[in-house]
Amino acid sequence: MSEQAPSGPSSATPGGGRVLPTAPVRRRRRIPLIWIVPFLTALIALYLAWDTFSKRGPTITVSFDTASGLTPGQSQLKFRNVVMGTVKSIAIAPDLGNVLVTIETVREAEQLLTDKTIFWVVKPQLFAGSISGLETILSGSYIGMRPSVEAGKPQREFVGQQDPPVLQASAKGTTFRLDTKRLGSIGLGAPVFFRDIDVGTVLGWDLHDLANSVTIHAFVRAPFDKYVRNDSSFWDASGISIKFGSDGIDVQLESLRAVLLGGIAFDTPQGSTQPVAKADQAFELFKNLDQAKAAGFGEQIKLVSYFSGSVAGLSPGADVTFHGIKIGEVTDVGLVFDQQTDRVMVPVRYRVEAGRVANLAKAQGMEPEKIAEEMIKRGLRATLEAPSLITGAKIVAFQVVPDAKPGELRKVGDHYVIPSAEVGGFDSITRAASELLSKINRIDFDRIGNSLVNAATGLDSTVNGPQIKTTLAALEKAMLDVQDITRKLDKDATPALRRLPEIAQQLQDAVTKANRLIGSVDKGYGDQSKFHRDLDRLIPQLTDAARSIRALSDLLTRHPEALIQGRTNTGKE
Repeated sequence: MSEQAPSGPSSATPGGGRVLPTAPVRRRRRIPLIWIVPFLTALIALYLAWDTFSKRGPTITVSFDTASGLTPGQSQLKFRNVVMGTVKSIAIAPDLGNVLVTIETVREAEQLLTDKTIFWVVKPQLFAGSISGLETILSGSYIGMRPSVEAGKPQREFVGQQDPPVLQASAKGTTFRLDTKRLGSIGLGAPVFFRDIDVGTVLGWDLHDLANSVTIHAFVRAPFDKYVRNDSSFWDASGISIKFGSDGIDVQLESLRAVLLGGIAFDTPQGSTQPVAKADQAFELFKNLDQAKAAGFGEQIKLVSYFSGSVAGLSPGADVTFHGIKIGEVTDVGLVFDQQTDRVMVPVRYRVEAGRVANLAKAQGMEPEKIAEEMIKRGLRATLEAPSLITGAKIVAFQVVPDAKPGELRKVGDHYVIPSAEVGGFDSITRAASELLSKINRIDFDRIGNSLVNAATGLDSTVNGPQIKTTLAALEKAMLDVQDITRKLDKDATPALRRLPEIAQQLQDAVTKANRLIGSVDKGYGDQSKFHRDLDRLIPQLTDAARSIRALSDLLTRHPEALIQGRTNTGKE
């Protein structure tokens, strides 16, 4: 290639023509296009690495009992079906007790990882009456998480649950504690009913008092939790209730779910003025609706009575009656040593419906305690009765005993003490029969039998002895003599008996003559006769003569010589 002259002003050629200017050519060094591809690849890799690290959250470890269905690199961590992480590795714990699952989370999950977050493995299963995890049949199992709405401390190591939580963290409502002796058929996730409406669920339970009771945690959703008040009553609504009555067969059940899982129902008295129950407030769980109604929808009064005798047949749940009407039930029966009486007593604790006492207090214008104290002074006592001789079961019955010993109302702990009395019911008959048998047992039948044997022996010897035979012979002879005398009297007395009318007439004549004689004597010598008047005058004269003779006798006794010499007048004789 020839080198061109630099461009400049046009000049003429020898031929007379003009010559055009030319531009100089420079050579430049160019980068090959093949290097652009690695460069772009590096930029994309850096962007992806930055994007990955910018979205990565903390790495956490969750321990499970088993890693069934989980695969490293594939199984995911999800919350509300949103991926929050991926399982990185699965390993056995050093103690060989569980499985440690390492999960790489995303940045959005960092604020959800607190000490109140719950993890579980989502898989197809029947839990709390519903089938969950069916979507994992095709996609495989994954780890679910439920963060808490409450603030917690950040945490990176967790313990997973075997079953999914019953409630979501966003569920609003109130949890109450229900105390019962037996859990029965109530299971986790069992429904809670209010007037046949499913308003809550059972979250779980725990044991207290050395497994003597069970505390059930029941959750009631809003706005139904405002219907739970301090005087509400809860009862076990599990299973089917079948009753035979005058109207036929009565079948009651809350729902099929309650039949399978068990259930709890509650109700509140109409027009209740009690405040709304607070969270974790304790209620008693009754066995059924009948017991809840019998105990009353309202406040309960706790009472206790001490019995010194046998309480066989009395058990918790027995009725407490007054005038034959059930007003409560027995809650506990035990034994205690009373140091004052040096005896072992049986404390029977029971409760009665406060509404009944309140109505009585309202009628009397007094407090319930004052009413109870006044009734105790009038003879109110707690007694044991056996309504049926067939079953032998006993109940606590209130009775007014007219001649009861004086008593007063006192309180032991949170129970009011009602004095007891051993009267009433079949127990009185039993005690009377026992006392009669005791008296009969104290009779010395052996001694009486020996005495009867001895008396029979003596009587036999007497009857069969020679004296009786002799006596009987003499008696027979005497009877013969009497018969002979009777025959003689009959023979000799017959003529005399025939003369009896004549003799009676002669006696009547003699009596008439005697009456006439007495009349003559009374006329001649009676009170008004001359003889009687002369006799009245003669008696004083005879008295004076007797007095003179007595004086003469005294004189002659002292002076016998006076018969010869005569009386001297020498002075007082």
